[in-house]
Amino acid sequence: MAHHKSAVKRHKQSLNRAARNKTARTRVKNAVKAVRAAVQSRDKAGAESLLPAAASVLAKAAGKKAIHRRKAARKLSRLTKAVNAVPAVSA
Repeated sequence: MAHHKSAVKRHKQSLNRAARNKTARTRVKNAVKAVRAAVQSRDKAGAESLLPAAASVLAKAAGKKAIHRRKAARKLSRLTKAVNAVPAVSA
């Protein structure tokens, strides 16, 4: 346990940041999972509508340094490729 006042404060801050980062990373996982599920079920319209929301969540997490900016870009790129690979339903 920390003995100095400043060390106690730093410990509290680190716990708060860890909780904030965990929330952001969980949001990222859920957004990516939703898009992947739409792609898996070959729902192109649904996947295309979920993709901008996932992009927003990824950008916010990267902006808050919860995930690395290149990781966010890589995830978005792979999601976009997956959505574009879904065949359009011919009516």
